[in-house]
Amino acid sequence: MPFRPRHRQLEYVVALAETGHFGTAAKRCHVSQPTLSVQVALLEEQLGTPLFDRTRGRVIPTAIGERVIASARAVLQALDDIVATAATGADNLGGLIRLGVAPTFGPYFLPHLLPVLHRRYPGLQIYIREERPSVIEREVTAGNLDCGLGPQPLSGSVLTFRRLCREAIYLGAARDHRLGEGESVEIGQLRGERLLTLGRGHQLFESARALAAASGAQVREDYEGTSLDALRQMVIMGMGLSLFPELYARSEFRVQDHIALLKVEGWPATRDMGFFWRAGNNRAAHFDQLARESEGTCRELGLEPG
Repeated sequence: MPFRPRHRQLEYVVALAETGHFGTAAKRCHVSQPTLSVQVALLEEQLGTPLFDRTRGRVIPTAIGERVIASARAVLQALDDIVATAATGADNLGGLIRLGVAPTFGPYFLPHLLPVLHRRYPGLQIYIREERPSVIEREVTAGNLDCGLGPQPLSGSVLTFRRLCREAIYLGAARDHRLGEGESVEIGQLRGERLLTLGRGHQLFESARALAAASGAQVREDYEGTSLDALRQMVIMGMGLSLFPELYARSEFRVQDHIALLKVEGWPATRDMGFFWRAGNNRAAHFDQLARESEGTCRELGLEPG
């Protein structure tokens, strides 16, 4: 039988790659530093190639080490999936889901969904991590997150996307802005206007760039907002216009905000929102069921169904 690394060896090399330090990696793995060091060295000997460059004060994966570590993460994730599936089955959607959520959607959708899930699946735990969509895509692909909730990924066939709803996107303008008295705006009226946006890694950033290219508006990257709330405050102050998704606007906008929400005529102002996971993941049935359970919440919120 050909040599196969043990799962503990894989855990050691992944921990070492993520911490860059033998002592810190050993603490994470709850073993002594000599034990971890010996096992990593033994694995390198068994594989016939160094996986790490030992530099002063830092341990850095070699080029081949990077590839081995990526495979090790995938193997460990597959082992976790097997245990979760066998231990809890479909009754609790695997028992644990590590869910990455887009901050422009998750905080306004999950409070309506989670109580429903808790009633139907009392043994289900969901660990929630808010991140930019680009980071969630990367972490789901790497196996560090089980599933993502947010805009349709750009990663093509690497991820499976299950659309929940199509969310409208509005243009926000201060009420005392020249466009702030109407309910819609022609795309040509935006020429020369300043568009404020979230930073790179958010799909709303790409939407703002697309709108600017189509209308002649200018994206003000020097005034990037860290959140939709920050953008809303800047719009109120007359610093520019910005895009706001439907569910956020419903949840957070008040009459006293002095902001008009406008439809942009001649521009496809929507985004597809849903769950996504690694293609071929053996827990796909759990995530697909999670999406089906979420469809009722979409209907209750009046979002256009997927």
